[in-house]
Amino acid sequence: MNYGMGNLRSVYNAVKHVGGEPVIVNNPEELEEGKIIVPGVGAFGKGMKNLEPFLPKILQTVDSGFPVLGICLGLHLMFEGSEEAPEARGMGLIKGKVVKIRTNLPLPHIGWSRVKVLKESCPLFRGVGGGYAYFVHSYHALPEEDVIAATTEYGERITAAVWRENLFGVQFHPERSGLYGLRILKNFVELRW
Repeated sequence: MNYGMGNLRSVYNAVKHVGGEPVIVNNPEELEEGKIIVPGVGAFGKGMKNLEPFLPKILQTVDSGFPVLGICLGLHLMFEGSEEAPEARGMGLIKGKVVKIRTNLPLPHIGWSRVKVLKESCPLFRGVGGGYAYFVHSYHALPEEDVIAATTEYGERITAAVWRENLFGVQFHPERSGLYGLRILKNFVELRW
């Protein structure tokens, strides 16, 4: 889905590489029922503003039970709000908010970090487990419900992945995380709902 905030082409190429049949959707009318990937790079406020026209279709997709995957900013937008843009409301699909990483380490957190899987039953990590993934962010999600599927460390414990039923989100960029990330995207592509 192209809402002007993502590394769309690299996600498209990675999904195609793992056997998916991605379609870049530029307006809500083109969004058909099926799996959705919400990629994202950038600020929460602008991201939510740009995503607004797509919101009814995304909510309908979630309600219909089709899998939805948020990547980086796409994960953040699933939450109720963010410290980055207190005036902006998120999609509210997951209770909680997005907060700045509390660390003395340099921000943004850029580079490879180990992902520790907490929920082995999460379909994204089936046959993959923990590994190293590529992160670029200064904020991370703090859910108020039991959805954390994986974490990483960067001066504090960081939410690396969330999962609840057909909702999935990853803080890292699977499309830039080598074979590890490609296996995670393949698992999403192969989900049967």
